[in-house]
Amino acid sequence: MEFEGTVFKILPVTQGTSARGAWQRQDVVFDVPEGSFSNKLCVTFFNRPDDVAKLKEGLTYKVSINLRSREYNGRWYTDITAWRVQAAQPEMPEPAPMPDFAPMATEEPAYTSHAEADDLPF
Repeated sequence: MEFEGTVFKILPVTQGTSARGAWQRQDVVFDVPEGSFSNKLCVTFFNRPDDVAKLKEGLTYKVSINLRSREYNGRWYTDITAWRVQAAQPEMPEPAPMPDFAPMATEEPAYTSHAEADDLPF
């Protein structure tokens, strides 16, 4: 699944160690517009610190996610895990201002003789 949303808040990193080794997770809250309403969606980036480092609050991104639900003690929990993030619109550099040029002369220079105008070797 994919959605496009604006980064609302980047939450602190949580780290730990399991039987498989060290792990790191970070939650990011996105503002996802739906018609005239906007919804907040908290997405987990598990062992993806480079992806989170690229994000900036207030910018819009396209996020690819996996949705998973699980049951624990009769209650259901849903996890939203990101596996790819891309900038929604590539940032275009501002165009450089055009320099002001003097208008070109429209008159041909007046030459007094052919010898003065032709200074190229044979």
